Amino acid sequence: MRMTIAPPSPPSTAEILALRPPKNVVDPRRPYAFLAEKERSAEGELVDVATVFLTNRECPFRCLMCDLWKNTTDHPISSGDIPTQIDFALARLGPARHIKLYNSGNFFDRKAIPPSDYVAIARRLAGFERVVVENHPKLCDDRVLRFRDLLDGELEVALGLETAHPEVLKRLNKSMTLEDFSRAAEFLRLEGIAVRAFILLRPPFLSEEGGVEWAIRSIVFAFDAGVECCSVIPTRAGNGAMEVLEQQGLFEPPTVESMETVLAEGIRMRRGRVLMDLWEVQNSPRRDRLERMNLLQEI
Repeated sequence: MRMTIAPPSPPSTAEILALRPPKNVVDPRRPYAFLAEKERSAEGELVDVATVFLTNRECPFRCLMCDLWKNTTDHPISSGDIPTQIDFALARLGPARHIKLYNSGNFFDRKAIPPSDYVAIARRLAGFERVVVENHPKLCDDRVLRFRDLLDGELEVALGLETAHPEVLKRLNKSMTLEDFSRAAEFLRLEGIAVRAFILLRPPFLSEEGGVEWAIRSIVFAFDAGVECCSVIPTRAGNGAMEVLEQQGLFEPPTVESMETVLAEGIRMRRGRVLMDLWEVQNSPRRDRLERMNLLQEI
């Protein structure tokens, strides 16, 4: 199995770190962002979702394409900071049935979200029908079950699959294999925990055509592993390493046409929800169309 573009050796972890621009200044007692959005639920309902981007310690995995470290701290935060952040966001957001707690890394990394805060966090999530958190496949263990048992509603864990292309996945420096992803998804499903997958559209080392093909194949892989929702993220520059790859001709952001193709093919499968991340897409009739496809799960 070959990649569409034959690359030199990808940047090492040390090189990835050396190429980074400075981090943003963040407050450990404030989420770095929060917003209200709508999303099609697993039951087919359009529900209000409160999404909170928590400030915490940087993820220990140095993925080649990641830029989420920009809004993280260099050291673990104090116990009580995460509940305070949630309070701050919920006081400024309207009512919602679901909540996403995204923390630029792994919710069950004890140096990111202190386990001593689980009870206080769960208390603040009372009344939400579903709680979505993100986590690395290798960090799915009994801590997930402990947190699940504290919640009133259902727990959903979002895992970064990124791509089902084994060679590209290895070059992304994610420190996992496809087998690791499948094992984590199976563990969660057997425990009654819903699974969401993050999938990259056109990661580095793939052409536009190859990026579309492998995004679709990755959606199939995720559904085969028992995932019920695939969130497709157009790969972007902005972390230093990706700019270097772009200069080398090894990366280019995907086109809106490719986004539409992948979203349409994923929806046609009728195996679960498929959502396209639209944060980097400028307002246009085409963006409006993609947003309607996300909400309606129809082409």
